[in-house]
Amino acid sequence: MVSIKASYVITPKEETPKGFFCLSESDQMWRWSHSTTLYVYNDNNNVNVNVNELVQRMRDSLSQILVHYYPLCGRLNWTQGSRLKMDCNGKGAMLYEAESTKSMAEYGDFSPNDDAIKELIPNIDYSQPIEDIPLLLAQVTKFHGDGNAIAIGTAISHPMSDGVSGIHFINSWAKLTRGDALGPHELPFLDRMLFTASSLPSLRRFDHPEFKPPPLVLGRTDNIEEQKKKTMFTSLKLTAEQVQKLKQKANIGYSDESKERPYSRFEAIGAHIWRCACMAREHDKNQPTLAKTVVDVRNKVNPPLPKNYFGNALASTVTSICCVGDIISEPLSYAAKRLREAVERVSNDEYIRSQMEFVAQQEGMDKIRTQFLEKGEYRANVSFYGNPNIFLGSWTRMPIYEADFGWGKPDYFGPTGVSPFDLGIVAPSSDGDGSVVVLLNFQIQHMKNFIKHFWDI
Repeated sequence: MVSIKASYVITPKEETPKGFFCLSESDQMWRWSHSTTLYVYNDNNNVNVNVNELVQRMRDSLSQILVHYYPLCGRLNWTQGSRLKMDCNGKGAMLYEAESTKSMAEYGDFSPNDDAIKELIPNIDYSQPIEDIPLLLAQVTKFHGDGNAIAIGTAISHPMSDGVSGIHFINSWAKLTRGDALGPHELPFLDRMLFTASSLPSLRRFDHPEFKPPPLVLGRTDNIEEQKKKTMFTSLKLTAEQVQKLKQKANIGYSDESKERPYSRFEAIGAHIWRCACMAREHDKNQPTLAKTVVDVRNKVNPPLPKNYFGNALASTVTSICCVGDIISEPLSYAAKRLREAVERVSNDEYIRSQMEFVAQQEGMDKIRTQFLEKGEYRANVSFYGNPNIFLGSWTRMPIYEADFGWGKPDYFGPTGVSPFDLGIVAPSSDGDGSVVVLLNFQIQHMKNFIKHFWDI
């Protein structure tokens, strides 16, 4: 059990701009809830401060960094047409100081399957009006009987930040907390007008398969039954040698004289995950399937966005529809090629502009909003990327283990919830030796079968 010992409203230590600011089409594409992550730090005997002092430092540094990230002190508001706007009103972020009656060991591997880890992240009351909900919340929890061992749970409103921006913010906050200064290149670029449909008008309209309904299980007229099936989380670690073996498998027949580059780590591992999912579900060979992913497009648009652009700069994309039998029986390069083609589609500046223009139109916005389900809600008109499909993502280029608040680097980093649909994220491991971790959410009834095929590398 966790008890909150103190709560603090943190505002910028200096005056910051006020008023309403626009959100980009990419910001509008995401559910307005928060993305939550958990960092766990073992007791560090080299640290000369206690947890109370650390919390004070975190309060001071958060107030300092919010001068640069002042939108996180504001609130969201609804506008006409189910769109969001950002009110930079300086109401502040929330920081909680907490203690647990459990030791670190009692939380096991911090798997999201265990509801107990939810007490390590800030509790957000979504029943209150959206304009009252903080956009940034963090909770520091001291474990029982483990010296200075702590957990830091963070929650950042998804319309405010994608994973790249969110991790950069957390790492910058950590850097200030441990007493280091931020360089000019580490400060955020906040002008979202640079990445809107009005600033990047589309000169050509594309057909957008990423906004069309994905395949259903053969014989079904909707995906409600699949939505109702429970999923679970597991973490599967691939050694550097296993990663290399999968890359070699995906690149059989490749030569240096080829005009194409060899398949990447994500393409090879993503193809392997997709294939294992198809094998685990034991569908008919003619069952249609596709994979969905999102791409960071900061360097894909013309002109490119600044590397430190703060916000969502993501484009959704899907593979072509394939047959399960082909994903299983063809070489691994077959699935890897489909993933590459999907990513390359949104590496096109004109395509990205066309996608943004689609979202900017009311019809597009309505289509996106209908995809958001409340917990326990099931609807036939939802584009479901679980069985027979899968959602794949990559965090391999994100410095997720750099959040050193003066306690050293985290011993654990991970998600705090179980996805309601099948999802595979390829992330770096904490070892820094080339190994990766597949953060997998998959239907419980098929998980054992998936794992069996996963290790057949």
